[in-house]
Amino acid sequence: MNGLTNQSKNSNSSWNKNLWPPFTQIALSEAPQRVVAGDGALLFRDQEGPLIDAISSWWVTLHGHSNSYIAEEIAKQSQKIEQVIFADFVHPQAEKLAKRLSKLTGIERLFFSDNGSTAVEVALKIACQYWQNKGEERTQIVAFDGAYHGDTFGAMALGERNLFNAPFEDMLFPVQRVPWPAYWWGNDMIEKTEKEALNKLAQHLENPTAAVIIEPFIQGAGGMQTVRKEFLRAVEELVKQSGSLLIVDEVLTGFGRCGELFAFQKAGISPDLIALSKGLTGGFLPMGVTMAKEKIFQAFVGHDPKLTLWHGHSFTANPLGCAAANASLDLLEKSPERYEDLESMHKPHLIELTKNKHVIKPRLIGTIAAFEVAVKGQTGYLNSAGAIIKKKAIEQGVFIRPLGNIVYLLPPICISTEQLHKCYSAIEVALNSL
Repeated sequence: MNGLTNQSKNSNSSWNKNLWPPFTQIALSEAPQRVVAGDGALLFRDQEGPLIDAISSWWVTLHGHSNSYIAEEIAKQSQKIEQVIFADFVHPQAEKLAKRLSKLTGIERLFFSDNGSTAVEVALKIACQYWQNKGEERTQIVAFDGAYHGDTFGAMALGERNLFNAPFEDMLFPVQRVPWPAYWWGNDMIEKTEKEALNKLAQHLENPTAAVIIEPFIQGAGGMQTVRKEFLRAVEELVKQSGSLLIVDEVLTGFGRCGELFAFQKAGISPDLIALSKGLTGGFLPMGVTMAKEKIFQAFVGHDPKLTLWHGHSFTANPLGCAAANASLDLLEKSPERYEDLESMHKPHLIELTKNKHVIKPRLIGTIAAFEVAVKGQTGYLNSAGAIIKKKAIEQGVFIRPLGNIVYLLPPICISTEQLHKCYSAIEVALNSL
């Protein structure tokens, strides 16, 4: 294949001639390794030893791979009904999940979709149409610098304009931006940067605004950049004062990732709309959910067809996905300490790692630990330090996927203390190889 590096040519596995991998430039990358099984925090390859999946396979594998309880619940449901059109029917698993999520979030209405991007798209469409249905002229959308909300067109428009969406720049609708006042251990400028960001938000909200969307506590693909709960509360206050809607994108942060079941609850804020996915089904099946307050739902009810939310997906409320989600909630309710205690497991390791000369800007929130590697030249997603660290960590039996010079750990909540120790040891070895 033209353009492949010697490194990729010599990889343990070859490039599949029929597959198109995501977020991958094959001319610059090693061919993917072949995984044949998974168990708990481990991935098993067909030619090499096991790897600790220290990023939960793109943040979805909540309870670990091949969790037997979730698998059994999916199998039971498959013997009853595997799929039914949700525009004309309901089924017990969907009813059960909707009731549970409504009780857990305090938000009454649930709309099903297929993944995180579509959960955000639905929230955006609901927010915009809500004001049209009410007869109010509100079209402005406000998001944050560094945001990532998905790869469909509406989600791309909300996110940071960068390399990922540059080919579509002319097709994306305008969004007003607010600085993201990132917090890390030892950041003594945080109050100043928060004030500047809030002033900018207040300026934008002087114009009629349909919605403000925010990733609570941590921006995922934007570099695992964290903010304080004080900032989130101040954002909510400004949004409520303006009469706008507040959307929280909990696709990453939901289901215990920030140390409480939902990040908005940890922050002590009350959103109007919530987007959920990733850990929703424990990583077993793709599914998205958008939660909306009852007052919003009621604006779509009436005899005029124009009030209807004309949106849907073929696999809306898929019974197997709902069964997986209900099973995952069972496990979270049974053992909340698994996500509640991970921060204290991370902390001593991260403190020790900060002694390494390469480590700057450490941060920790719930199950997620991150830091930046001090590098020369361009920082960010394309920095080569991440590829070096990733390769060295894999050699130590740990799979991570740094965001350029930003390294993070986001393991399944089943990870053992020994496995987590091995993750940090592998990162230390990788850093010392730079």
